Amino acid sequence: MMAEMMNDETRMTKEFRMTKSEAHTSVRLRVYATLLLLPLALTGCLKPLIFWGYLLGGPPSIEPDFDLMTKKSMTDKEATVAVVCYAPLDVKYDFSTVDHDLAKFLTYRLVQHKVKVTNPDQVRAWLDENSENWDEPSEIGKALGVKYVIYIDLESFNLWEEHSHDLLRGHAEGVVSVFEIDEDGEGEKIYTKEITSLFPTVAPRAATEVPFATFKQQYLARLSEEIGRLFYEHYNGDDIPDAT
Repeated sequence: MMAEMMNDETRMTKEFRMTKSEAHTSVRLRVYATLLLLPLALTGCLKPLIFWGYLLGGPPSIEPDFDLMTKKSMTDKEATVAVVCYAPLDVKYDFSTVDHDLAKFLTYRLVQHKVKVTNPDQVRAWLDENSENWDEPSEIGKALGVKYVIYIDLESFNLWEEHSHDLLRGHAEGVVSVFEIDEDGEGEKIYTKEITSLFPTVAPRAATEVPFATFKQQYLARLSEEIGRLFYEHYNGDDIPDAT
C-alpha cells in the first residue's frame, strides 16, 4: 500500500517538475504580462486583470485550517503522523470496514501532499492487538513513535439519499482531532474540527447510473479529501467537479 503511494508520488513529482530554464522562462512571462496588464489596473479594468492573474498564477490557495489554528504543519520535516478512525457499531452495521477504509484513503491523500504517515495496516494491527487496552489516541502515537495522531470520530455515514433507496448521496458527520506526542510519549489534544460532508453537493445520483461499490469508493475519496484539506493546501474551485 505505502509502496504504491510512494510510486504515485514519484510519478506526480516527475510530471510537474520544471527545469531551471523553464522556471526562469515562466518568471519572465509573468513579469511581461504584469507590465502589459498594468494599464488595465490603472483604468479600473480589474476583471480582465483578475482573469489573467488566474490564468498565469492559478487560483488563490487556501491555507490548511490546522496550520492556521495551531501554527504548526503536518508537512514539517520532523512531523510523522498516524491516522486513526473510530466508527460506532450502528455505522459499522451497514459499513463494516468504513473506519479502516477511511483511514486508508486519508493516508493516501496525506502521502500525496508530502506528509509522512504510518502504514494504515500497521495502525490497524496495533488496534486489533490492543482493542481493550487503550483509552486515548495519544497512546497509539506513543506506541507507533509518531509526533501526531489524527483521530476521526465518525459519528454517522451513509450512501443513500435520506428516505430513498433509489438515489445515492454520501453524507457523514464526525469530529477530527489531532493529538501531539512529546518526547516523553505524553499526548495533548491541540486541534478539533467538526465535519459535515455531503456528496454530490447539488443533487443526488440515480442508483441506476453508477454501481453502489463504485459510488462508495468515490465518496470515500471525497470525504478523505475534505478531511485532508484541514492539513494541506488546496484551491478555490476544487469542489466544482463534485457538485453532481
